[in-house]
Amino acid sequence: MNIFQEISIAIQDGSSSKVKELLIEGLLLGYEPEKLLELGLVKGMQIVGAALKNEEIYVPEVMLAARAMNLGIQILQPKLKMKNQENLGTIIIGTVQGDIHTIGKNLVKIMLESKGFCVIDLGIDVMAKSFIEAAIVHQAKIIACTSLLTSTMGELSSVVSLVKTKNLNNKIKVMIGGAPVTAAFSRKIGADIYTPDATSAAEAALQIFGL
Repeated sequence: MNIFQEISIAIQDGSSSKVKELLIEGLLLGYEPEKLLELGLVKGMQIVGAALKNEEIYVPEVMLAARAMNLGIQILQPKLKMKNQENLGTIIIGTVQGDIHTIGKNLVKIMLESKGFCVIDLGIDVMAKSFIEAAIVHQAKIIACTSLLTSTMGELSSVVSLVKTKNLNNKIKVMIGGAPVTAAFSRKIGADIYTPDATSAAEAALQIFGL
């Protein structure tokens, strides 16, 4: 078992002390902070999110995992910022109106920031027009929005439609994701980018910015 797997398991177990111990060890051994984040922390939290969706675990376990994840981010963040001093561009992120889930959104935000992007997090239950207004104000090139409920997936379409209505589709790209969202749904509503996880979201953003 490698250190990335150990960190992932520690996240799944909700063991903050073990996560801290492993990250400090990893940094001392010369592992890249981005890899510790992506292959350790994020991977572990993705497994937790999937387990919650499948009702294999419940909210208390997720809260422990999230606490361990947040501690891990605090440890890695200074190292990530040192490597990414330059702001690559601005991205607006949020969970659509009617949806209050945060895990997926937060993972994407973390991955984007680790690559050097400035991420404006609008939070949860965000109206379509709020995404557009924020993108204009902050001159963002990407709106990243997520839905974790089938009942709120229509709000993703609202964001895409409003960007086109405002004639901003040549300036702003809409990235969508979330557990019930598929590539077929993305094509149907005319979104620019669909990504199934936080890692691919960061990679897609780099491509959009030509990096």
